Amino acid sequence: MKVKSLKWIVIISLSITIFQSCNTDADTDIIDTDTAISVSDDTTTLITEWNNLWVSIDQHTENMRPNSVTRALAYIHLTGYETAVPFMNDYSSNSERYSNFNINSSNLEDNVNLNLALNTAYAEVIDHFMINLESGVRQRISEFENTKTSSLSDGLSLSQIENSENWGKYVAQRVIDFSKSDRDAEWQIDNPTPQSYIAPVGIGLWEAKESEDAWFPYWREVRTFAISPQESTSVAFDDVLQYSTSTSSDYYQQMNNVYQTTITANSENNEDLWIAEFWADDVEGLMISPPGRQFSIANQLIKNYDLSFDKALELLLRLGFSINDAAVSAWDDKYTYNIERPSNYITEYIDESFTTNLSRFIQEENPAFPSYPSGHATFAAAAAGVFINFFGTDNISFTDNTYTNAVNISFNGSPRSFTSFTEMARENAYSRVPLGVHIEQDAIEGLRLGYEIAEAVNNIDLQ
Repeated sequence: MKVKSLKWIVIISLSITIFQSCNTDADTDIIDTDTAISVSDDTTTLITEWNNLWVSIDQHTENMRPNSVTRALAYIHLTGYETAVPFMNDYSSNSERYSNFNINSSNLEDNVNLNLALNTAYAEVIDHFMINLESGVRQRISEFENTKTSSLSDGLSLSQIENSENWGKYVAQRVIDFSKSDRDAEWQIDNPTPQSYIAPVGIGLWEAKESEDAWFPYWREVRTFAISPQESTSVAFDDVLQYSTSTSSDYYQQMNNVYQTTITANSENNEDLWIAEFWADDVEGLMISPPGRQFSIANQLIKNYDLSFDKALELLLRLGFSINDAAVSAWDDKYTYNIERPSNYITEYIDESFTTNLSRFIQEENPAFPSYPSGHATFAAAAAGVFINFFGTDNISFTDNTYTNAVNISFNGSPRSFTSFTEMARENAYSRVPLGVHIEQDAIEGLRLGYEIAEAVNNIDLQ
């Protein structure tokens, strides 16, 4: 179990005040979040194009979210960074930072074209790490690679083309080999619902229903890049909220708040329902994944700020590390505390007919894993912390257009605007309350943990 930190408990108290102030059709594909904005760097353009393609593929995963997706993102963007680092001033390789990871620069020929190498590398790793996709989706990777290869090869000699593609393939394979050395992750990706896991039984604890299995119960064992579950802090659920059926208790009040907010949002089709659906990102085939949403946002920021390719790759690398480590620590806590979902309590003590607003989109009422802390909140803060540090400010004028170009969708994905990364993360965390799948405390702890993860990632010296 993690060590509890007084510093973070103090921050929790502040977070409560801040938080309470917040109130498979192919036609749905997310191809480009903002076609009106272009970047001046042609390598950055290529990076954002591949990121857009990945987002459209992320929408059509099968049994990958959210955990396998977080891991895929870390290795995909490690590959992009390592392919380009010989061409980046003042940046260093990660090959000496992690054991079992080595890239021999002698394999880089003098006449390598960076864009063609990146094109090859992205195609290799996206195809490898996006292991489970709906039928007909995987071919988009090779089709896009071939299209870009044709245009990028124009004017290059046969030697340049061969050496560029070889460098991209070499780096991609070194990253893939590095990922395979993480045996725990490799096993769990193939077996995300191990029958060996038996959830503890007790009052207020989560357990899978008869029709479902626990997802990724051993994800705490997966490789991290900046901070492990043992190194991150943890606020024990019982230290901040005690289980109770008394209507005057804080526990009951948080459960009742979920109940009231959820049914009101549904009956009134109000802004809370818009927020809940906008950030849901739970449903494979319909929405992108929760970690994938942060990369959709990153792609928009890269365009908005017209980043150079080296800065774009640094941002994506840090975001990939942060999202990966956030999943490992959050799932460690989820299966340490094993806290029940609100619907379990609400149907027993408040309204037996209650159902979540998520149940309109999936067969079950909730994602099939424990509630505390919220994964959405952890991912949101892990990303926000990276964005704040990277751009040097929390003050932004930003509209998330992730679903702007999607048509015929059965949820409200209309763009939402924000004036700070903190506001955006807080709304993402809050969205799980009117969706009916988390209480406020789940979101508060997720935000706290996510910012802690981001701090560790921000401290990695890439210079």
